[in-house]
Amino acid sequence: MEEQAATSLLSFFSGYQRLFYKRREMILRAEDTPQGVYFIKEGYVRFFAISKDGEELSLLIFKPYDFFPVRWAITGRPLYYYYESLTPVEVFRSPREEFVTYLKTNPEVLFQITSSMLIRLNTTFERMQYLVYGNALAKVASMLVICVQHYGEERKGAVRIDVPLTHQDIASLIGMTRETVSVEMEMLKKKGLISYEGRNILVTDLKGLETVSMWSAVG
Repeated sequence: MEEQAATSLLSFFSGYQRLFYKRREMILRAEDTPQGVYFIKEGYVRFFAISKDGEELSLLIFKPYDFFPVRWAITGRPLYYYYESLTPVEVFRSPREEFVTYLKTNPEVLFQITSSMLIRLNTTFERMQYLVYGNALAKVASMLVICVQHYGEERKGAVRIDVPLTHQDIASLIGMTRETVSVEMEMLKKKGLISYEGRNILVTDLKGLETVSMWSAVG
């Protein structure tokens, strides 16, 4: 998001209630009626669905300066998904009606938000292709490439994925079992493509990771 729009959003939301959530704390559940629109000041929030069999599929990971729930905020339609803090999270929460009024009177911010949503939609299309094509190793590598694009920070010739993803988190993002993801992550580590920095994944050879992934085929 453009810096000017991000600054405007922070200025608007900071006038409302500030809330804190611990790591892995549920913020909103499906069928909840939100008390307002949440703006992330610090931390990461997982947006996911749960099947009838109890299987989880992560749809998006929101980062600082994102807001949620997006569809409810814009249309007022009920929630069908869940929001959970992946890390300790600091948010501001504004009333929906006041947020909608703010967007209507700040078209440049609305334009940037729309642009960000279109980028996320494109990422969703890419993930759909990865879920259909390629073997398990390619799918895991492709997901890491996407994470580098959206959450990567360069670190002395490597790229650190700022979101502290567990193997279960990655499995939930690509519809695989945690055990399979663990095997493929170990393979990527043996190939010298990734390592770890605490809880964070460090991509030590991005070009090599892209080669293993399907990125060159569908990107």
